Amino acid sequence: MTAGGLVSPVFLETFIITFLAEWGDRSQIATIGLAASMDPYGVTLGGIAGHAVCTGAAVLGGRHMATRISERTVALCGGVLFVLFGVHALMSGVDE
Repeated sequence: MTAGGLVSPVFLETFIITFLAEWGDRSQIATIGLAASMDPYGVTLGGIAGHAVCTGAAVLGGRHMATRISERTVALCGGVLFVLFGVHALMSGVDE
């Protein structure tokens, strides 16, 4: 435990990873647009609830998947998909 015993290392690591991954993504830009035109408290609560449900599903799904598939297999499949998406993006180009 750190920060006077209030925050665990896994909490800090998860917070930092999620914060850095979400910073500046499309959902954050959309949330900024919503907050500019609607009740910012409702947008904040809706964003927190939506992210909590999405993250909760990822945690539970990942936990379940870990009982059936090795972490190495998941990493290998993710790497292959990443390369395939990259090749597809290079081949198809950018629509103007």
